[in-house]
Amino acid sequence: MDQNQQAAEKPKGGNKRFAIIFGTLIILGAVYGTIKYLHAQKHEETDDAQVQTRISPVIPRVPGYIQEVRVKDNQYVHKGDTLIILDSRDYQIEVEKAEAALVSAQSSAGVAGAGIPVANANITTSQANILTVDAQIDAAKVNVWRTDNDFKRYANLIADHTITQQQYEQALAAKQSAEKELAILQAQKESADKQRSAVSTQKNVSAAQVSVANAGIKQRQADLDAAKLNLSYTVVTAAVDGQLDRVNLQPGQFVQAGQSLFNIIPDNEKWVSANFKETQLTKMSVGQEVGLEIDAFPDHEFKGKVSSFSPATGASLSLLPPDNASGNFVKVVQRVPIRIDFADPSDSLLNKVRTGMNVLVDVHLK
Repeated sequence: MDQNQQAAEKPKGGNKRFAIIFGTLIILGAVYGTIKYLHAQKHEETDDAQVQTRISPVIPRVPGYIQEVRVKDNQYVHKGDTLIILDSRDYQIEVEKAEAALVSAQSSAGVAGAGIPVANANITTSQANILTVDAQIDAAKVNVWRTDNDFKRYANLIADHTITQQQYEQALAAKQSAEKELAILQAQKESADKQRSAVSTQKNVSAAQVSVANAGIKQRQADLDAAKLNLSYTVVTAAVDGQLDRVNLQPGQFVQAGQSLFNIIPDNEKWVSANFKETQLTKMSVGQEVGLEIDAFPDHEFKGKVSSFSPATGASLSLLPPDNASGNFVKVVQRVPIRIDFADPSDSLLNKVRTGMNVLVDVHLK
């Protein structure tokens, strides 16, 4: 075979190998595309997802200077553990002031209340005197009636000279004496009524003073309770079980009420917050199984379930939501946050999962 024939055959063999490689690539691409298409019909994926948990901030309820810091960075604490102690001397003084004010209010109430038994006794005495005077008045009225009748008879008899002038004058004197005695008793009753009214008024005044004093006691008791409560707030405790983040505090540092000092990250509840495109939500529903791949553990698949869908897109819930009412509008595919709970709490690797870790989410569509 001459050299011209060999040169002609070489391109034919090269073209054949290229065609085989090209065909193989096309077949592999078609197979890969078919697999991805079939996978996409039954799965929805996103890598815009992070591990979330409830973060409990440590916030003092009263202002003060830090006396002692009992925890350090990344320490695990239990609910009720003491974290920080504030200087409590000012609050202890407030408690002592409130206790003294309460004792003073109780003493004032005792003095005001002492007048009520005395007033009750005086009212009882006045009522007894009135009853006695009423009985005496009834007797005096009878005596006035009798002496008046006697005087009338003696007046008729004196005209006939049947009795002496002395007897007539005695009957007149008896009549006048009975009338004066009745008038005196009636005046005594009126005085007793006034005395009873005055004592009753005194009792009402004393009762009003007691009511005011009792209200003062309740106020002072409330002040004492508030002072004791503020004193208890000088000991800052953990609200939940969990691990602390950075504790950047020193003794002598002043902190304000409501100031966030550091956080407690609970370990008893973790979930994944995944942001899916709105176009991916067509076939998604609550309860679907989810495969979770955390970047820190690429060789382990965590099991999860779709728990709930956010009622609004992430953009609308942002600090500065977009306003498309003005200017040129450009349509942007929105993302909706979805909560995915871990389906296997017994998974040993969950203890190593940290809040904020990136997650690849694969939702298995039904």
